[in-house]
Amino acid sequence: MVGSKACSAPTVPEPPHHADRPGGTTVETRTRRQLWKAAIKWPMYAVAVMPVLLAAGWRLGSGQPLRPEQLLLFLLAAVLLLAWENLANDVFDADTGVDTLGKPHSLVNLTGRRERVALLANGALLLGLALMALVALRSTPLVLALVLACCGLGYVYQGPPFRLGYRGLGEPLCWLAFGPCATAAALLALGPAPTAAAPAVVPWSTALALGSGPALATSLVLFCSHFHQVEEDAAHGKRSPVVRLGTARAAGLVPWFVATALALQWAPVLLGQWPLTALLGVAGLPPARNLIRLLREHHREPERISGSKFLALRFQALNGLGLALGLAIGPWWANGPWPWSGGR
Repeated sequence: MVGSKACSAPTVPEPPHHADRPGGTTVETRTRRQLWKAAIKWPMYAVAVMPVLLAAGWRLGSGQPLRPEQLLLFLLAAVLLLAWENLANDVFDADTGVDTLGKPHSLVNLTGRRERVALLANGALLLGLALMALVALRSTPLVLALVLACCGLGYVYQGPPFRLGYRGLGEPLCWLAFGPCATAAALLALGPAPTAAAPAVVPWSTALALGSGPALATSLVLFCSHFHQVEEDAAHGKRSPVVRLGTARAAGLVPWFVATALALQWAPVLLGQWPLTALLGVAGLPPARNLIRLLREHHREPERISGSKFLALRFQALNGLGLALGLAIGPWWANGPWPWSGGR
C-alpha cells in the first residue's frame, strides 16, 4: 500500500547509449542499477516493522513479558507481506497503465515479465501468511485474523475490482492497516499465550493509543508520494487526494499531518499514561520541517519534490523508533539515579 508509491525513487531519464570512459561501466548500466535499487525500495520496510517494534517498546515499558522469538517471526512475516503489497501493486498499476511513463523502476517495467512478478508477489504472500500462522499458533488465532484484515485492506487499496486508491481512499486504508489492526496483532503476538482462565481479547484501546500517531505518519508517506505524479494519476483516472485538492492545498495539509501525529503521541504523556521519554518521537521533527518547507515552496515542480516521500519516510521512521525506544526505557529513566527521578 505504502511501498508501491511512497518509496519509489525519482524518475531517472533514459540513459545515453555510450560508455563514460574506455573499458568503464556504461552510463546505461549504472542507471539500470539505480533503477533496480529503487525497485527494491528497502527504506520503506520501516513501515512494515514499526507496529511490532512499537508493541515491543510498550510491553517492555509497562513491565509485561516479551517473547523474542515471536518478535523475530512477526518482523520477518511483516516484511514478506509488505513485499507482496509492493510487487502486487506493480502488477496492478501495469494493468491500468499508470506506471508506464512515471515509474521506470516498476519491476514489471524493468523485467517486462508481468506474470513472473505476479508469481513472486503471491509467493511472498503465502510465505508471509505461513509465518504469521505460526505466530498465531504460538499465541492466538486472533493474530492471523487481524493480519488477514490488514492484507484485505492492502488489496482493496489497489487490486481489482476495488481499486479504492483510485478514489482517493488510500490514506484512510493505510491508517487502518498500519495503525489499530497491525498494532493489535503485534500486541497479541508478543504477549503470553491465552488460557481458559485468561482468554485472548483484542486490545483495541491500547492499539489505538499506541498506533494512531505512527500510522498517521505512515499515511503521510503515501500522501507525499502523489505530488510529483499528479498529471499521470489524473490522466489514468486515479483521483488521489493531491489530484482532488491540487498541489497547493495538499501541501498545506502536510503540517497538519505532522502536528496531529505528534499530538496523538503527546496526549498520553500529558495525561500521565506514558513516560516523558515517549517524547523521543520528536526525533522525526527535522525531516518533517524540511518536508513542509520543500512542498510549500516547490509543490508545482515535480522534479524538485520527487524526493518528498523520502523525507516523509524519514519522519515516520525516526518518529516511530523514538517513540518505541522512549516507551521501552521509561521505567529505567524514571527509576534511575537521576536528580529528577525517585531512584537512588
